[in-house]
Amino acid sequence: QVQLVESGGGSGQPGGSLRLSCAASGSIFSISTMGWYRQAPGKLRELVAAITSGAITNYADSVKGRFTISRDNAKNTVYLQMNSLKPEDTAVYYCNADVKTGRGPNEFKYWGQGTQVTVSS
Repeated sequence: QVQLVESGGGSGQPGGSLRLSCAASGSIFSISTMGWYRQAPGKLRELVAAITSGAITNYADSVKGRFTISRDNAKNTVYLQMNSLKPEDTAVYYCNADVKTGRGPNEFKYWGQGTQVTVSS
């Protein structure tokens, strides 16, 4: 089995910073893409940022220049550094990872439990 455990969520002020972490563990052969999604009340879940095993990144337009995604392949961990926070960043943030559990071709997307980020003054 594979599990993703998130940490670092909480409350922040506009203009402040938070750092989210997500560690994958279990029967992991390899991980291709890791990323962060978020969902605010009444809104669709959206991709915030993603990063491949080769460190190619992709960001939502709303967070470009403010958020940075990174990963530590040795630790199977992905991070989201959130700077210049805005109230609009308030949402539940979900970590995901595309994981192969063996040498076969199958790869599945696994999800973290979600962590609340609240930005208010």
